[in-house]
This record gives sequence, structure tokens and C-alpha cells, in this order.
Amino acid sequence: MAAPAQTFTTLDEPDAGSASGQGTIAAAINTAGTIAGVYVDTSGLAHGFLRSSAGVYTSYDAPAGYKGGVVTGINNSGVITGYLIDTGGVQHGVSRSKTGIITTFEAPGAGSGSDQGTFGIAINTAGSITGWYFDSNGVHRGYVRSKTGVFTDFDVTGAGTSKGQGTIPAAINTAGAITGSERDGNGTFHGFERTASGTITTFDVTGAGTGNLQGTVATGINTSGTIAGWYSDPSGASHGFVRSKTGVITSFDPAGSVATVVFGINTAGTITGIYGTSSGATYVFVRTAKGAITSVELPGDTGLEMGINTAGDVTGYYTDSGGVYHGYLFVP
Repeated sequence: MAAPAQTFTTLDEPDAGSASGQGTIAAAINTAGTIAGVYVDTSGLAHGFLRSSAGVYTSYDAPAGYKGGVVTGINNSGVITGYLIDTGGVQHGVSRSKTGIITTFEAPGAGSGSDQGTFGIAINTAGSITGWYFDSNGVHRGYVRSKTGVFTDFDVTGAGTSKGQGTIPAAINTAGAITGSERDGNGTFHGFERTASGTITTFDVTGAGTGNLQGTVATGINTSGTIAGWYSDPSGASHGFVRSKTGVITSFDPAGSVATVVFGINTAGTITGIYGTSSGATYVFVRTAKGAITSVELPGDTGLEMGINTAGDVTGYYTDSGGVYHGYLFVP
């Protein structure tokens, strides 16, 4: 039997606006194929949305007192995480239950000034959320929040202590292991893994640069503990990598790539991300655990949020020539 043909479907929430800065931003997808994200309407107001695997949209709004928000993750129970922005510009972590109950949360020690606060970044099957908060000095501090609301904060040894530096978690797996990056005092990124019991290991990809905004950026961890991400070399070019549970790192680039950025990895070890070519085209790709890469050119420039589910289906968003956001579903 022949393999099914790949499909690329553009997603536009029915009430999304069609002017520059408006539209649909898909960010995460779970095993059931439910997609979560945000859309901006014709008045410039942001709303959350869910899209079922059958294509049915459900929208919802943040509680009073917030001017917008960002969706970053959805687990297999349909619980969403992200963060809300209040009228003073402070960020607040948020979770939304499958039944629509919205809960905001603050990490102890989070700053309360504009552009400070708590960011919900990833959620696992158990409902544990990881992310970071900016303290009063603008330093990234890592945390994990249990389903019952218990916070544990952590800092990676070597993380810088100046504004914009610190510990930056990106993903959490079913076992509660967390990966992400720490930015040191020179502005260089280093990957890390934190076990559920709190043991932290740092790592760097051979060939990663050591200058400001260079280094190793871990973005995903799957059930077996395999980590994926990207690194920037001394010239500033970016490349993908995968790190096995035993610490073996393999770097890769899709054919024709001049800049590879990785966003996630699923249970099977399939990795997703984007890459650019010398012609200026942008592609979304998936790479199997055996290294086979499938890609498709995006109709426009991509954003920075993408998700992959157990089946290998990918969601994300792009902007068209008019500056309008469109979500997409890529089934390789």
C-alpha cells in the first residue's frame, strides 16, 4: 500500500481579522489532534482558541484585567498553558482546564514591573507546568509547578545574573524531566536537562559558538529522554541537533538549509522545526529518528511557535505578505 500523501492545511479561525497584525496563531497540538492557539480579531483584540481534529473551533477570552495572552502548550487531557499580559504589562502564568476553567498563577519571586512576571511555557500529561519568571532585576529563573499548584524554582549552575540572562526552561516530558537553556554572563547559551528529582546536567554541541547570543539551545524532550534543539556556530549560522539519553549528540541540517531551528520532538523521536534557504524561502520540516527529513515550503514567513504530536503532525503559523497571521497543520 502506498504511503498517504503529505498535506499542508492553512488554518484561519472564523472570527480572526485579515489586516496586518491580525489573524490566527496556532502554537500546540496534542495526541488527539486538538490544536491550541490565539487569534486576533478585526478590532485588534486577542482571543484563545481550540481546533478539534474535525476542524471545529472553540474560542475563549482571558479574565477581565488582561489585555492579551499567549498559548504555548496543550497536554493530552486538553489542559492549556501559556501566559497573560495585564494592563500594566506584567506577565502571569495561566492554565485552562478542558472544561474551560482559567487559573492564573505567579511564581514566588516573580517581578511585578512591566515586562516582568511569570511565563507558562510547557505542560506534560500529568499537568505539571514548566517555564520561567523574570525577577525584579529581569533575570530568567526556572520553575516547575505541579498540577496542585506547588512551585519549585531552580537555577542552572553557571547561569548569568544580569538582565536577560539566567535559566530558560523550554519543555517537560511525562516523567517530569525538563530541558531548556541557560544564558551565562557572556550571553552564551548552554543546554541543560533537569531530572524530576532535581539533578541538572548541562551540555554543549561541539562546534557551537561561545559569543553573545551563540551556543546551544535545547527546545524539546520526549518520553525516553531524547533532547532536540539547535545551536549557533561562531559565524552565527544555526544548525539542528538531537541528544540521546546517554548524551550522544548528533547535529544535522536539511538539504539546502542556511539556517536550521528546531522546536520539538515527539515520543517516536521525530523532530520538527524550520529552515531557510539561500533563495529566502522558509520550510517546515520533520526528521525521523532514523534521520529521514520531509519538508514543505511555507506560503510566507514563519513565527516562532510550533508543536508536534505523537502521530508526527505539526502545527504552527506563518505571516503572509500583508502581515496577516495564518495557522497551519502539516501532516508529513
